[in-house]
Amino acid sequence: MSTISGMTGFGRADGALDGWTWTVEARSVNGRSLEVRYRGPGTFENLERLAKAAAQARLNRGQVTLGVQAKRAEGGEPAPRVNEAVLATYLKLANQLAEEGATPPSADGLLSLRGVIEAAEEVEDPEAHAAVEAAITATIEQALDALKLSRQREGEQLTPVIHDFVGTIEALTARAELEASSQTEAIRERFTRRISELAPDAPGLDERIFLEAAALATKADVREELDRLSAHVASARTLLQQPPAGRKLDFLMQEFMREANTLCSKSATTPLTGIGLELKAVIEQLREQVQNVE
Repeated sequence: MSTISGMTGFGRADGALDGWTWTVEARSVNGRSLEVRYRGPGTFENLERLAKAAAQARLNRGQVTLGVQAKRAEGGEPAPRVNEAVLATYLKLANQLAEEGATPPSADGLLSLRGVIEAAEEVEDPEAHAAVEAAITATIEQALDALKLSRQREGEQLTPVIHDFVGTIEALTARAELEASSQTEAIRERFTRRISELAPDAPGLDERIFLEAAALATKADVREELDRLSAHVASARTLLQQPPAGRKLDFLMQEFMREANTLCSKSATTPLTGIGLELKAVIEQLREQVQNVE
């Protein structure tokens, strides 16, 4: 039994390099197609593109959220610096005021004035920056690999459940075939009883009954629907051996339900209608499970 993948999972990985530390978390839930959402530091402008490409290379369906938290290790930030030109301007004004009798300024007072202390501009080696970005990308890939493994574990749990539902549909189709074989006789008996009640002495009654019953039986023939249901069962089993198959299985569920609906509408006996309703219920349960398949 081949293993399919689900679409719900979680993966996490950590990394560090050159004073930087980071954590990557990857989550996914069900989705009709693949949608990747990224949240991360603006310092590394290429990460979003690289992260989405890594996700697309590994996954086919689902809503995926990638979160990257990165920071410099303690002591990694550049120290602030004194703007000596601005400080000299303040000192000149302070000295002029002091000559006029004002209190001389204190050192901490001068340093607190606007523009005296400013953050040092960080000048980072482009090669070092690229190396950190590449290392974070590798960690993103590790988190995505963990996410993929998590989704495969979900698929391992889904596979026997889906196979059981497909087997139930197959068994109900076989029951329907047995019941359908008695439809012609049931239609003839019903039509004969009705005509006999309405016109018991009509000439050529037997021939009329035969022709009308044959026409009704043709309209109620469900062999084509049952053949297609059997074919869909075989297709479902083939798809489960050829993942990823989620989109194709979604479409197949529509075909299953179409045949079950037609079977019910053509049914001429209560037992066959009951089997058709059972089929619809099982197909709906199977459809809910297929929505979790990648």
